[in-house]
Amino acid sequence: MRLDAPQPKPPVESATPMINVVFLLLIFFLMTATIAPPAPFEVDPPRAEAEPASTETPDTLHLAADGRMAFGEARGEAALDAAAAAVGGAGQGASPLSLRADAGMEAAALARVLTRLGERGVARADIVVSGR
Repeated sequence: MRLDAPQPKPPVESATPMINVVFLLLIFFLMTATIAPPAPFEVDPPRAEAEPASTETPDTLHLAADGRMAFGEARGEAALDAAAAAVGGAGQGASPLSLRADAGMEAAALARVLTRLGERGVARADIVVSGR
């Protein structure tokens, strides 16, 4: 009686290298991601008719309707100093400061804050608005 040799089974591909790559990518993205801190207080930004051009950055000066100011961990007048230091002062290469002002804030109060920022060397400030 003649028996044929059994067909060899194809080798099983290991999923371990793929799992290793996925975990390495996950760790890489977690380590390099910038996690935005929560806002220091609730601010309702003004509405704009057009689509907002600028977006809020992590370095944002928050202005409440009642006059409170916050920039990172700094509060009050120290927030203005910290914001001015973060944008690099005046000059062509200076980045704009991002302002998140409450819609209920009076225009005169916002103008006073902008004047005080100008005195500290901030040449440009972008106000964060929300869409329609």
